[in-house]
Amino acid sequence: MIVSGSTSQSLAAALAAELGEPLGAVEQTAFPDGESKFALAPPANKSFADVDRAVIVASTTTAEAHLEVLQLQDAAREADINEVVTVLPYMGYGRQDRAFEAGEPVTARAIAQALSAGTDRILTVTPHEPDVCEFFDPPATAVDAEALLAEPLQTTPDPTLADPLFLSPDAGAIEIAETVRDAYGAGAVDHFEKTRNSGTDVSIEPGGADVADRDVVVVDDIVATGSTMSESIGVLQDRGVDRVFVACVHPLLARDARSKLARAGVEAIVATDTIERTVSTVSAAPAIAEEL
Repeated sequence: MIVSGSTSQSLAAALAAELGEPLGAVEQTAFPDGESKFALAPPANKSFADVDRAVIVASTTTAEAHLEVLQLQDAAREADINEVVTVLPYMGYGRQDRAFEAGEPVTARAIAQALSAGTDRILTVTPHEPDVCEFFDPPATAVDAEALLAEPLQTTPDPTLADPLFLSPDAGAIEIAETVRDAYGAGAVDHFEKTRNSGTDVSIEPGGADVADRDVVVVDDIVATGSTMSESIGVLQDRGVDRVFVACVHPLLARDARSKLARAGVEAIVATDTIERTVSTVSAAPAIAEEL
């Protein structure tokens, strides 16, 4: 049985279709004091006795989403379902994976420990820091979904990218750019170089690659506010780039990020449905299904 959290309804439906498993129902109750309750109902024409496994699919993009997952896990246990698997397409707080000074929390660890108590297994898609999987008590797997981003790039309005260059925002993310390039089947790979000139002045250069008259795909795992990426794209425009595409696994696109990228001249954004946005043109369901 696939159980959809509020944040991942399309992805949960796609995963149910991919696996040929039914979708369970989630019933939400809101109380006057602000509390919520999320209860499970079995799939149509079935009872909980017919359900051997509950796969809870929910991106934890908000604190409320974390609480919802905890309740869904507990509801599955109360229904005596044999195995509970928790899929976090996007793990909120995953970037807070270390404390930089005494007194700071390692929030990713605290979240992982809370989620560990109610599940037998964890899957999370392309975490920003893969080591966060070590914070969970049950087995935790990082699902790689980067290669899926090549599919919509192969079916753009003009499906042939001109001498494509796949650029990552820094050297640390170049493997993601390489994965997308390899799945696309052509092109070069490079990364932006960031030089700190002062405490507030940082210059960005697109490595050693020539971008003039080329189609460039800027690849990252997450696009949050879009500020750094739009600045980087401005540098590409100054250097005579042809078209610029943005490819990311997790399209957080907080605040006015979408508008920033449009003003920067981005041709299109392609992303997965780990966070469900209008740019989520490809589903992570096949990659998740392989691990289930």
